[in-house]
Amino acid sequence: MAAELTAHQLIAQHRPTLDQALEAIRTRAYWSPHPEHPKAYGENGSLDAAAGKAAFDALLGSRLDLGQPGTDDWVGGEVSPYGIELGVTYPHADVDTLLPAMRAGQRAWRDAGAEMRAVVCLEILKRISDRTHEFAHAVMHTSGQAFMMAFQAGGPHAQDRGLEAVAYAYVEQVRTPDNAEWTKPQGKRDPLALTKRFTPVPRGVALVIGCNTFPTWNGYPGLFASLATGNAVLVKPHPRAVLPLALTVQVAREVLAEAGFDANLVALAAERAGEGIAKTLATRPEIRIIDYTGSTAFGDWLEANARQAQVYTEKAGVNTVLVESTDNYKGMLSNLAFSLSLYSGQMCTTPQNLLIPRDGIRTEEGPRSYDEVVADLAKSVGGLLGDDARANGLLGAIVNPDVKARLEAAAGLGEVALASREIANPEFPDAVVRTPVIVKLDGAKPDDQAAFMNECFGPVSFAVAVDSAADAVALLRRTISSKGAMTVGAYTTSEEVEEAVQEACLEECAQLSLNLTGGVYVNQTAAFSDFHGSGGNPAANAALCDGAFVANRFRVVEVRREA
Repeated sequence: MAAELTAHQLIAQHRPTLDQALEAIRTRAYWSPHPEHPKAYGENGSLDAAAGKAAFDALLGSRLDLGQPGTDDWVGGEVSPYGIELGVTYPHADVDTLLPAMRAGQRAWRDAGAEMRAVVCLEILKRISDRTHEFAHAVMHTSGQAFMMAFQAGGPHAQDRGLEAVAYAYVEQVRTPDNAEWTKPQGKRDPLALTKRFTPVPRGVALVIGCNTFPTWNGYPGLFASLATGNAVLVKPHPRAVLPLALTVQVAREVLAEAGFDANLVALAAERAGEGIAKTLATRPEIRIIDYTGSTAFGDWLEANARQAQVYTEKAGVNTVLVESTDNYKGMLSNLAFSLSLYSGQMCTTPQNLLIPRDGIRTEEGPRSYDEVVADLAKSVGGLLGDDARANGLLGAIVNPDVKARLEAAAGLGEVALASREIANPEFPDAVVRTPVIVKLDGAKPDDQAAFMNECFGPVSFAVAVDSAADAVALLRRTISSKGAMTVGAYTTSEEVEEAVQEACLEECAQLSLNLTGGVYVNQTAAFSDFHGSGGNPAANAALCDGAFVANRFRVVEVRREA
């Protein structure tokens, strides 16, 4: 089939966006080409709210035929955390047929060059962006995020992260010139002269192992980093969150074909219930890159066993906030309350441990005891979530029964400062919605340490009493080094304490937010500016997104000849 999208068209349309992305990652200033507000969609080919909802509804109960080779069955079974059976079925692949087909298109994709690959990726992202309303419902009904969060985090923010990965990939590939003339003087003899050509070459097939909670936000960086560096990409979604990534694969295949490339450069690996194909795929010799977000246990397994592949993992950590003093007490409480409540704490960046001196903290309103701080925070969370409609909009739904079980068990770990309560969702009566629980623990007691020194994923936070700020910093350091942290927060008006916390985070390699009291929260990061994770502590071996995240997805091969 003749290409419908020419290189000239794609470069003319998308090179300006690529250049803006390159400038954004250089300056780290705010920039996004993807609108956050739902009303921004509906023109220039994008779906408005009604059309996006209709497109999602049309998917329910359908067969999503991607035209992949090696399809030997149709699988599905997703049930929304809001209680809806999606009923979508997807191709199940015979990987012995699919993987060779994916590799067949890599030569032409490799030879297309870094710029062409980048602008094809940007065309994929644009078409996804045009369908943001449709994707938002798909993310909402597989992750349990409330609609507005699914719209923003699953739509423009995920698209930003994908574009960010493309920009970093482009930078690393063009760091080495395509050609060089090399001449070495030989005194009275003729100089030695060589012509050299340098080609970025892909490692092979990349495997993206998707997660349940943020299928697009966590999936897009690895997918687009690998595709932009010349690799074919096999997407293995979480069994409970297939639809958003299946739609992504569908768009990518359409764009690749229209641009004259093999659609099989991107394919889907959906699985039967209980099949567990991730381990099988991860150790196949064709798989040379793996991106994974999920549990520490499986991330550790991948790092130990997928030895033929470059493995990028985002696992679990124990995120900590140190509260020593503040000059905006109400702002601090409000900021923390929102951070603990957003998406029912089902984010890898949500704070879990709040370290508070047992003698209390200093505030602009006077001293507050440990008990008062915890009670005031509980009151702030309760006030934030007191209205059920507002609460539903912030909390979303509990993503799976394991989170609900951990939430219920947490109440038995210590004194409950804020009990979790059940909230009804009138629009979705079968949704499981729960407010956060806050449990008081003692940082000096071994039994309490056993509780708070492990991740308790979900709407569970521990208010940990410590002897002093110095003890809090020491505990923070030990937590990061032994358990890892995706985020660290601190509230202090003391230069000495701030310096100690900052030094602990620099030495243990954890991203730090200081004294957040406004509309920016510790569990949110902005593409092109903030690094998500560091790659330097046990929570993750990579950061989204930096040069290290993309540079080892390709190698440079040199061909030299005498001039």
